[in-house]
Amino acid sequence: MPVPGPVAVAELDLRAADGTVLSLRPAPGGPPVGEGEVFALVRIDGRPVATVTGRVAAGQEPAEALAAAFRAQHRATPTLPWLPPPAPPPTPPPSSAFFPPSSPSLAPPPSESGPSSSSPFSSGPSSSRLSSSFFPPARSSVRPLRTTVIVATRERADRLARALDSLLAQDHPDFRVLVVDNAPATTATRDLVASRYAGRVDYTHEPRPGLAVAHNRGIAVADRAAPVLAFTDDDVIADPHWLSALTAPFTADPGLGCTTGLILPARLTTPAQILLESHGGFAKGFAPRLYDPAAPPAGEPLFPFAAGSFGSGANMAFRAGVLRAVGGFDPATGTGTPAKGGDDLYAFVRVLAAGHRLRYTPEALVWHHHRETWQDLRNQAYGYGAGLTAYLTAILVRQPALLPALLARVGRGLAHARAITAHGAQTYPWPRSLSRLERRGMLYGPLGYARARIRARGAEGGGTP
Repeated sequence: MPVPGPVAVAELDLRAADGTVLSLRPAPGGPPVGEGEVFALVRIDGRPVATVTGRVAAGQEPAEALAAAFRAQHRATPTLPWLPPPAPPPTPPPSSAFFPPSSPSLAPPPSESGPSSSSPFSSGPSSSRLSSSFFPPARSSVRPLRTTVIVATRERADRLARALDSLLAQDHPDFRVLVVDNAPATTATRDLVASRYAGRVDYTHEPRPGLAVAHNRGIAVADRAAPVLAFTDDDVIADPHWLSALTAPFTADPGLGCTTGLILPARLTTPAQILLESHGGFAKGFAPRLYDPAAPPAGEPLFPFAAGSFGSGANMAFRAGVLRAVGGFDPATGTGTPAKGGDDLYAFVRVLAAGHRLRYTPEALVWHHHRETWQDLRNQAYGYGAGLTAYLTAILVRQPALLPALLARVGRGLAHARAITAHGAQTYPWPRSLSRLERRGMLYGPLGYARARIRARGAEGGGTP
């Protein structure tokens, strides 16, 4: 079935008391919401709680049409006390043609449950979910810890400027932004930072290619007085509350080593973007999750090796001392290396294996610009498959003591690998060609990691990067 044309992306804010509309606005930088299909983040008094997909008909008020679609979608949910009595909705039920519908989460508390959703490349198909309590607790008044935000980039100055503008608008009271210019071919990034962000954004240069290498460079030069290091990409727009939400958990939990947050699409203008998001995208749901190596989550036999469930590198933060203690990121992983990816997954597992907790918090939101073309999606599918097995290889090379634990899970792991490339039945079936590419990537991953290690050793020894 052909994938449809553009879908608008928006934010719908409702009032908790009675569910009335407070505001509707396009996703950051997007066009006004009008007639047609709309994918909307639903907020309750400003807090992200779900997504809804609906069609705005000619002559309809977009905000009311989407609010009605959301009410229809969750009419039977007991955790929505402000919903009106059951009655025929004034608009058609929300469309399921594009994205898995949000559904109420009746899961146990975060410390007792597994991940709520997952990426189509790394952990299988998923749907967005409501918070398990629906109304999240009031935002903490605890002052967040000083933080360095590290953004690795390579020859994408236009996208970088958009990301930096959003980072400098954060409500976090104490942070600096550090740009790592990775193996640049021009001076465009350096010139941008010097001319437009002088005194507000720090800059460093890493001549060796690779995302993990660039991140390690950022760790090395980051403010040593900053106890938290946050990471995001140059193709995101950060919500103004992103950094405060991502870093606040470190103050409350001294045993916390890592946090991750919610990633939603900034645009859905091409078939490739729509197909990716219709099969889960990068979102991990709206229920907070705590992953504790001392109390492995029930129903997660692959823990901690199913690292794709924990979050993604475009939205993560680490306690600086913990990340440095585990050696940072493996330089033979990540985009820009023969391994193709896996640097973030490697870091998640190393932190958990060292005995530290990891928390996923959906209030920490970034809007991601998905890749636009079919070839982009093909490359991404292969890269995620390769990165998955490359990071597992890296873990075993760096920590051989984890081999027995991994072997004990290998049977279920093979079933998991088949499942994550099947993607289930959807209105727009996941193309078999992409599933085959993911599997081919998985087979290549260990070889890619070996090649990347050889290249990294050559670079460290003075060879050509």
